Amino acid sequence: METETVEKPRAGLRVGVQKFGTFLSGMIMPNIGAFIAWGLITALFIPKGFLPNEQLALLVSPMITFLLPLLIGYTGGHAIHGLRGGVVGAAATMGVIVGTDIPMFIGAMIMGPLAAWVMKKLDALWDGRIKPGFEMLVNNFSAGIVAAIMAIIGMLLVGPAVKAFSQGAATAVDFLVQHGLLPLTSILIEPAKILFLNNAINHGILTPLGTEESLNAGKSMLFLLESNPGPGLGLLLAYTVFGRGMARASAPGAALIQFVGGIHEIYFPYVLMKPVIVLAPILGGMTGVFTLVVTGAGLRSPAAPGSILAVFAAASSDSYLGVTLSVLFATIVSFVVAGLILKLSKNTEGDELGEATSKMEAMKGKKSSVASALVSAAATSGPIRTVVFACDAGMGSSAMGASVLRNKIKDAGFGDVKVTNSAIANLTDTYDIVVTHQDLADRAKPKTGSATHVSVDNFMNSPRYDEIVELVRTSNTAPADAAPAETVPAAPAAADAASEDENAEAQPAHEVLAADGVVLQGTATERDAAIDEVGQLLMQRGSVDADYVLAMHERETSVSTYMGNFLAIPHGTNDAKEHINHSAVAVVRYPEGIDWGGKDVKFVVGVAGLNNEHLKILASIAKIFTNKDQVAQLEQATSVEEILDLFGKVNTK
Repeated sequence: METETVEKPRAGLRVGVQKFGTFLSGMIMPNIGAFIAWGLITALFIPKGFLPNEQLALLVSPMITFLLPLLIGYTGGHAIHGLRGGVVGAAATMGVIVGTDIPMFIGAMIMGPLAAWVMKKLDALWDGRIKPGFEMLVNNFSAGIVAAIMAIIGMLLVGPAVKAFSQGAATAVDFLVQHGLLPLTSILIEPAKILFLNNAINHGILTPLGTEESLNAGKSMLFLLESNPGPGLGLLLAYTVFGRGMARASAPGAALIQFVGGIHEIYFPYVLMKPVIVLAPILGGMTGVFTLVVTGAGLRSPAAPGSILAVFAAASSDSYLGVTLSVLFATIVSFVVAGLILKLSKNTEGDELGEATSKMEAMKGKKSSVASALVSAAATSGPIRTVVFACDAGMGSSAMGASVLRNKIKDAGFGDVKVTNSAIANLTDTYDIVVTHQDLADRAKPKTGSATHVSVDNFMNSPRYDEIVELVRTSNTAPADAAPAETVPAAPAAADAASEDENAEAQPAHEVLAADGVVLQGTATERDAAIDEVGQLLMQRGSVDADYVLAMHERETSVSTYMGNFLAIPHGTNDAKEHINHSAVAVVRYPEGIDWGGKDVKFVVGVAGLNNEHLKILASIAKIFTNKDQVAQLEQATSVEEILDLFGKVNTK
């Protein structure tokens, strides 16, 4: 099997714009539901709506004037400085709202992150210098003072500046519309999508301007400039008919994902295989925009994702025909142009979808789970027998991730597939699939060159687990007329790990996790203090020494041990195993939650493991934290015995 590799993105203007666009998107996308709610209320209850209602129509103006900008400001602030940044960011956003008479989306994108950044810098100045007992007083008053000052700045300076910019941009758009030049924007937008610069254009300019226009006119064609699924659909249909090899085989599935699922990035590798074919979505996009200009059609609110379902859900009542024609004509033109290019192209060896997907991921700077799944399904040859989860120490994150995926693969009917865990230092090139945290992938690949590599950012509930299960199903299900696959023995390392799992099952859980290792009400308020608190429990049980706790901090600075579902499992580095006296697991619950690198954590599980004696209890924890009902039981537990009993019940299942 070929190893999936993704080059690290080179620094430059393009990468900077990508990151900026991603940050803007991060403020808009979580709040799309609120935008849709506003669009539905507007469509139904305004005087020209489907169900005119004067009382319910009163919701329209406050939602767009106050609710949406405040949500954006809060989300942007939270991304910079957690809950504290979100609160300060929302308060500062109120200044730009009051200082203007237009919807302040751009102002919210500025003030929310800016106020949170100021708060973060000030908090760093007096971190650790506040006398005990005065923390709440200092924190509350400092946040209030910063919020007040930033709100005033927003009202007097930022708001008027943003209003002037919005008016200038609106004038430019009006000029393009009046002179029939708006279709030319596709020359910029379509290539920008391939380079992942579209977020900066779409969420930074088009969505705010479109929302303001929709407020005044009830609809805006700006919402459909980037999200029209027609250009991408036409391109993929052309590959379905005129393409070759893997590209032709995968194009029909990609077309369905792009058109119905709204994931436009699925067609980017098909453009990168043959860059000249970018003319197809450009001309298709221009045709779609021209159709909107002619018909006067538009959407009430953003269509996100760019699915045909989302497009029609957001279309104004008088625009269904225009929107339909826009998508249809864009599809036809893109199909014809792409088809001509493919027919006239020579049959070269360079049209490799896998290579193009890697190129796309290199430009994006991270994995594309959907595109990679298509390529992996086509590229993987032979049955999958061994899967290994690898982390720095091989005792915590990887053990729990392996437990989660092992259950998923077993439930899918492939119990013969061995799913183990290992420290990266102990990896050998004997596995079919290697799963690592995205920050550790580069360390694991040189040791396992023949494996398929999968990177995740969440060991508990990564969507990539379902892709692995599907890959196993595709690779291990032989055709009905095929000869039975020869039984392949597990690789030595996998067999050893399996044997160690059996030993772990024989280890009594209470010897690893005991009542004196569980705290229901942790006192820490941030990540590092929580690591100290759970590390102290391990030390009190005689499991580790102080150097191991220091190694837990070292591990956290390299790769986060956040697992998902309110759980973090700090543990030492691989080199710190010499500081473990015996295996132990400690659990500290934080009912109010603490910030763990931007993630909300309520349960911190400290891990110290020798000879995999801790795997049984970690498997139990993994089972619990993939079940929302059982997580709720942990949150509601009133005694240590309830928590121990819950882990015990899971062990018997």
